[in-house]
Amino acid sequence: MRRINYFALIVSSFLLLGEPAGVALAQVGGGGGQSPSASRPSMTPPTDQPMDAAAAKVDDKAFLKEAAQGGMTEVELGKLAAQKASNADVKQFGQKMVDDHTKANDQLKEVASKENVQIPDALDSKHQSRIDKLSKLSGPAFDKAYVKDQLKDHQADVKDFSAEAQNGSDPNVKAFASSTLPTLQQHLELVKNLNKKGSN
Repeated sequence: MRRINYFALIVSSFLLLGEPAGVALAQVGGGGGQSPSASRPSMTPPTDQPMDAAAAKVDDKAFLKEAAQGGMTEVELGKLAAQKASNADVKQFGQKMVDDHTKANDQLKEVASKENVQIPDALDSKHQSRIDKLSKLSGPAFDKAYVKDQLKDHQADVKDFSAEAQNGSDPNVKAFASSTLPTLQQHLELVKNLNKKGSN
């Protein structure tokens, strides 16, 4: 009993001095391995632990619907570039967008059908406005605006497809995102090079 009272007295003294009880007990316990705090896990989470997994999850259905809108937009913008661009490299890039995104759109439709997800078959006003804006331009002005649009859009695409590939919950949707991502990354590198050249 004396030893317990002695412990209580020492802990109380440390508390009065502003020391945490855990520190006091650890110090009093010495090297005997009897410290109550020795077996208690640290309250500080390890720095290498990921953030809340739920917060990183993505909505597979929303991803498919947005990817469908984006894919259709890329095809239409690519057609414009193939017709209206004054720079041969921009024209070639535009045709590549038509070819690659048409293929990706077909794959997306197959995945959506398997998962019973209704995807849009027409552009919404937000995506249509991009096409309307660029359709009014021609020559070097079109080239510059198109390259700027594609740079911004593919940066966002790579980010979105990466998130789905890593954090999606539907295996088929994740597989689609993973298989399409390298193509989008290639597109991003191509349009970065066009941007550096000034596209004219």
